[in-house]
Amino acid sequence: MNPSVPTLEDDRIYPLQPLLLSNGGTLAVMNAIKILSQFQRCLLKRNQLLSLLLVALLSSGCQLMNRNVSVADNIHLALGNPSPAAALPADRYHLFQRSQYVLLYDRTTNTPAWASWQLNASWLGNLSRPEFTPDPEMPTGWFTVTPRSYTGSGFDRGHIVPAADRNRTSEDSSAVFYMTNIAPQAPDNNRGPWEQLESYCRTLVRSGKELYIIAGPTGQGGVGSMGEKDAIANSKITVPAAFWKIVVVNDQPNLGLTGITQNTRVIAVLMPNQQGIKEENWQTFRTTIRELEQRTGYDFLSNVPSAVQNVLETQANY
Repeated sequence: MNPSVPTLEDDRIYPLQPLLLSNGGTLAVMNAIKILSQFQRCLLKRNQLLSLLLVALLSSGCQLMNRNVSVADNIHLALGNPSPAAALPADRYHLFQRSQYVLLYDRTTNTPAWASWQLNASWLGNLSRPEFTPDPEMPTGWFTVTPRSYTGSGFDRGHIVPAADRNRTSEDSSAVFYMTNIAPQAPDNNRGPWEQLESYCRTLVRSGKELYIIAGPTGQGGVGSMGEKDAIANSKITVPAAFWKIVVVNDQPNLGLTGITQNTRVIAVLMPNQQGIKEENWQTFRTTIRELEQRTGYDFLSNVPSAVQNVLETQANY
């Protein structure tokens, strides 16, 4: 508040009665008018401050509500949040909510815990690949993975959300090349069955399907081109033992949760993070969603009605 404007606690506002009694009528009236004018300005100032405060509070409330709505209504979490952020320690996990995907990052492994994204033909393009880059939204004080963290490790910079799933715009493409979307992946895994399944998913969406995909690493200890390792980058980045992926296939776009029935096709795989599997077909590594839940501790398809969920989680489809 401006110090030249009296506050309600300012002594200059209160001596009106003594002033009227001790001065002549004209002087008293002039002083009274002056004091009342000051008092009015003070009230206006205070009202302005109260208005600003109210706007700020309402704005904050709206922002908080928007954040909550964005989690609940985020298209990439249409089938459910595998591990609600509210139940996780904030000093270990950070939930990245982007227009391209939602990703839970684990500070102890410096890799994604999981990523979830919608895929239909509207996401596909043909932009060239950008450079890998540190995530500009990494929480303050956390170790920042850089592209050089993987140099000489024997492991690929393996995308969780694939590069070719998000290459219609430069913004989309850049978002999947943040190092928070990367985990150490054995070259034969990354360039073999894992890539085969990624390509197959894009073939499905080009035929008119819409997919909801969740994927991530699990365990510790993989075999890259330079042998077995539990961690890289001076033990700051955990090497996963395996990679898992769940694909839920809607027959057409824009159906969302309403399109999921007991007859909906689902694909679930668990692929070892090792060399020697490059020529293996991705179907070799089929499993069930229920088995992946037991392996990871996550709750998949939590927004799907339980009767439908129980059917989908126990079948292993091609």
